[in-house]
Amino acid sequence: QVQLEESGGGLVQPGGSLRLSCAASGGTVSFNGMGWYRQPPGKERELVARISSGGDTNYADSVKGRFTISRDNAKNTAYLQMDSLKPEDTAVYLCRATTPWKLYWGQGTQVTVSS
Repeated sequence: QVQLEESGGGLVQPGGSLRLSCAASGGTVSFNGMGWYRQPPGKERELVARISSGGDTNYADSVKGRFTISRDNAKNTAYLQMDSLKPEDTAVYLCRATTPWKLYWGQGTQVTVSS
């Protein structure tokens, strides 16, 4: 059974950087879209960034110019480079991926931006 696993979260000071990874395991699959969502404490889940199989990207206005999404199709892995982090970026970050038949979610990784 295919699963997504996020890594790279942690505690970082404001202005710092983190790189999140989302890797698929447990089977052979080719994803269409891949994306990152986040859920801040006490708030609803929101889209951060997404990338198509062809490399087209979309970003939430709040992260444009600071975050960069990328993917390695051969490795079925997506990345989120997060720079100039702010306290309001604190959230659980979740990876999402789709095939024509199924939607996959990872368990999430905590990102905390605090001095």
